[in-house]
Amino acid sequence: MLEHLELFFRSIFVDNMVFAVFLGMCSYLAVSKKVSTAVGLGAAVIFVLGVTVPLNWLLDKYLLQDGALAWLGPEYAEYDLSFLSFILFIATIATMVQLVEIVVEKFSPSLYNSLGIFLPLIAVNCAILGGSLFMQTREIPNIGLALNYGISSGIGWFLAILAIAAIREKIRYSNVPAPLRGLGITFIITGLMGIGFQSFGGMLTGDNEPPEETQNTTAKAQEEKEIEKEIDDKEKAISYNEAINK
Repeated sequence: MLEHLELFFRSIFVDNMVFAVFLGMCSYLAVSKKVSTAVGLGAAVIFVLGVTVPLNWLLDKYLLQDGALAWLGPEYAEYDLSFLSFILFIATIATMVQLVEIVVEKFSPSLYNSLGIFLPLIAVNCAILGGSLFMQTREIPNIGLALNYGISSGIGWFLAILAIAAIREKIRYSNVPAPLRGLGITFIITGLMGIGFQSFGGMLTGDNEPPEETQNTTAKAQEEKEIEKEIDDKEKAISYNEAINK
């Protein structure tokens, strides 16, 4: 349970897709002029990441890894299909995005029209593919953690675009200097928000003190070193005295 909580909060605040690794910035900047639009796209990203990351985990575990095909028989254990990772991951993502597009168009035509081209472009959003690739490189051990990572990464991206959309709606009525209006002030706010999110990195460091058993082992090793040093000094002193007497 603690492992799930740590992964959840780390993916949202510490390893945020936007502020930590700068993925999905094109949609983040283009669809963040209104909060309503940002909420719709953010919800779509959460859904797509929450579905595609565990699906791609299954593909990686039972199809793509070196020796993953051993469940088909011993003769398949030597096959390595990892070179197909990008193709299969993108195919899974494109399928889910198409499903989202159909649902949004059916139940919310106004949101579908406001999102425009950026809804189908979720399929090539680097944050979506990045979630699956990070899952693969970090070697997440089970599908439960993969689902957790997908949803929490999506929530992190959702919070980022929701925050910048709310700020952009407010500064629309502010006296922003002419050279900074538009994307200029947006980049500055994004940088400041990134610095703020990085400050969350200290909340998951845990207890820095070593366990009691480790402390005892360290103290014992230090004591043994001191005894060995005393014996060595005494042997040197005896050798020196013998040399003088001769």
